[in-house]
Amino acid sequence: QVQLVESGGGLVQPGGSLKLSCGASGSAIMLYAMGWYRQTPGKERDLVAEIRFGISTTSVYADSVKGRFTISGAGARNTMYLQMNSLKSEDTAVYYCKIRALGYGEVWGQGTLVTVSS
Repeated sequence: QVQLVESGGGLVQPGGSLKLSCGASGSAIMLYAMGWYRQTPGKERDLVAEIRFGISTTSVYADSVKGRFTISGAGARNTMYLQMNSLKSEDTAVYYCKIRALGYGEVWGQGTLVTVSS
């Protein structure tokens, strides 16, 4: 059994920064990918950023966050972070972390709310 727990959400003013964290508890796991998604009411959950492990490790970002957000993580420690800078009101959403792991498929965290408002 693997569980993901996010933290770091909250209220921030436009132009500010937040850092989200996601930790995995449970059995040791082999990761294929780990990433962050976000969702606003009435809309689908969209990819924000993801690290994909393989022969080479690659990071992908949504166009809307390129240059402002940075995903990082250590697959061996099953932890990941999302550094969010220059936040805008349109970044307001519930942010979810997700992993794809051998034997577990996709596992989601419970979500953490980020509100960007003055």
